[in-house]
Amino acid sequence: MTWLAATATTVPPESTQQAIGYPSLFLLVLFGALVPVIPTGALVSTAAVVAFHQTSPFSLLLVFVTASLAAFLGDGALYWLGRRGMGSKNGSRWLEAIRSRAPEDKLTQAQEKLAEHGVAVLVLSRLVPAGRIPVMLACLMAKWPMRRFARGNLPACLAWAATYQVIGILGGSLFKEPWEGVVAAVALTVLVSAAPSLWRRIRRTTTA
Repeated sequence: MTWLAATATTVPPESTQQAIGYPSLFLLVLFGALVPVIPTGALVSTAAVVAFHQTSPFSLLLVFVTASLAAFLGDGALYWLGRRGMGSKNGSRWLEAIRSRAPEDKLTQAQEKLAEHGVAVLVLSRLVPAGRIPVMLACLMAKWPMRRFARGNLPACLAWAATYQVIGILGGSLFKEPWEGVVAAVALTVLVSAAPSLWRRIRRTTTA
């Protein structure tokens, strides 16, 4: 299963799609967790659309397992690298990358919520656009051990994968052709990602 195959005129057999698609999804989500420049949510939604149109009863389950496992391992690796940077006198480029993506206001807010609600904030951070990195940095600054972070991050990754898979299923169920579902899923993902920032801008404008 691959989201690229959905846009092609001639769709490869399901076995070929699965042989290419699942490893590609795993690697892209894993890389996207380490270097947050890839729209991993859109990838999961797109993969779910293609899986929805397949005959295999386990396609959607495999998308869920692949995406959540890759996200969990990627987050764990990034947190481990961040902990190494916190313990080093010179820091590390990974720690600097985390800090550069966590504005002071969001970091302060994440620290306050983490101190008040603990693991629940870590779970929700995966579902909020641009919320993962500030909360991860707050966990690093609070000196959470790797095991504690992993316990909170596991349900976070499961909830994240399920949310974007549902978006993909909704997109796939609206159209007969997979490529139409892919377009719908990507549009829904972009809308979900942009909604919080748009709401904040509207509130600022109203307040002003």
